[in-house]
Amino acid sequence: MTLPFVSDPGHTDYLSGALLLINKPQGWTSFDVVNKIRGRLRHLYKVKNIKVGHSGTLDPMATGLLLICTGKWTRELHHLTGLDKTYTARITFGQTTDTYDAEGKILVEAPVPTLSKEYIEEYLKAYTGSFEQYPPAYSAIKKDGKPLYALAREGKEVKPEPRKVHVFGIQILEYTAPQLHLHIHCGSGFYVRSLAHDLGQTIGCGAHLSALIRNSVGPYALEHAWSVEGWLEAIPKP
Repeated sequence: MTLPFVSDPGHTDYLSGALLLINKPQGWTSFDVVNKIRGRLRHLYKVKNIKVGHSGTLDPMATGLLLICTGKWTRELHHLTGLDKTYTARITFGQTTDTYDAEGKILVEAPVPTLSKEYIEEYLKAYTGSFEQYPPAYSAIKKDGKPLYALAREGKEVKPEPRKVHVFGIQILEYTAPQLHLHIHCGSGFYVRSLAHDLGQTIGCGAHLSALIRNSVGPYALEHAWSVEGWLEAIPKP
């Protein structure tokens, strides 16, 4: 079932239920977006609370499409979670970080060997189709009811269990050392951060994810998404 998304924010019944496509800004958590929208709707409808939830967490560093459901449509979030996704990613070779992205602590630096596009494509073949992937230690996956990132920040040793993931395809958009730009079409649960880290380990110089844009989730595309500021301006004043 494909839910219709909000095209006119100023004339939408969010209490009854709506699917809102938001372009998450860099530096915001997915929960920051949810809280901003919930707070605005509480003022709009003059209610103490309104159900607002998101499907498919984006890391603070990432930007792009975030699906937000309100009201009764929050019951449909589990249907959206399993949809396939597309991303544009930038991977930087030569540095390994503890979070597998640019926001983490640099653990190792190494010279980047001379790499051709064809050479990298051969390595990427191992990351297409179905395979087991180790999530980053700094992730929202829970162990004993606690997110792994919380355990990692406490200095505890974190060993994530591998998970079965599926990648439909990876296309190299550009490679100018040390940065590799990719288009990725993947199934639910795939970590692009882990791809960056694992690719760096395979090549031998280390790597981390330095930029990420989510372009689509199932049939929903970023081109139809509202910025947080644009949505706030389109909503009627209480």
